[in-house]
Amino acid sequence: MNRLLAVSLLLAVSVLAGCASHVSPELRPYTAEETRELALEALNRQGLSFDEYQMKKAALLGQPQKSYGFDNQGEMNAGRAVHLHGRPS
Repeated sequence: MNRLLAVSLLLAVSVLAGCASHVSPELRPYTAEETRELALEALNRQGLSFDEYQMKKAALLGQPQKSYGFDNQGEMNAGRAVHLHGRPS
């Protein structure tokens, strides 16, 4: 009886020890795409103005800088003209 109790106790302890041991995931370097996504997420959290955000986003993505600004009527002008039935937008 003592032998059965000792074996079962030993088995239970070994199972619990195996479940409790923390196996850390394999550490690997981030890919370029993952690094870019992390940088964009951090940029979104910074609370920058629109112009600052667009400048930093273009720098991160390696895109040419687009000019954004306001036109004379106080409306947003993204550097493109849209004509609606002969009228300027």
